[in-house]
Amino acid sequence: MSTPRIRRADWEREADRAALSRVRIEVFIEEQQVPPEMEWDEADPEAIHLLAELEDEVLGCARVLADGHIGRMAVLKPWRGRGVGSALLKAAVAACRELGQAAWLDAQLHAIPFYERHGFHAEGDTFMDAGIPHRRMRLSSPD
Repeated sequence: MSTPRIRRADWEREADRAALSRVRIEVFIEEQQVPPEMEWDEADPEAIHLLAELEDEVLGCARVLADGHIGRMAVLKPWRGRGVGSALLKAAVAACRELGQAAWLDAQLHAIPFYERHGFHAEGDTFMDAGIPHRRMRLSSPD
């Protein structure tokens, strides 16, 4: 596979918002059964959004909030395990650095090993978010 291109998306641009929404609907709402009213929030217009693309195909997305919170990270099923998530996470961490913030996220339990490979460490107890168990993770060393 060629290397995916990670670019900043503009939430206000209809085509970008549609691409971001398509990934989030497919992964979170359809696959993981997150209620639609929990997926969209007031942070979207203010967040830094990232899109992973290969040629004209959208592969995944992520967002970064002003406080360094990385979230809404999703890769479409056919592209998982092919480096797309790693590329998105590296770009998200770089965006946190640009903001002058330490990177942190709330990881679904099954994804903790992935984030640990990128220098994040889990802290605190398991908690539920949208009916899915999570743990808070912080970047412990530069990626």
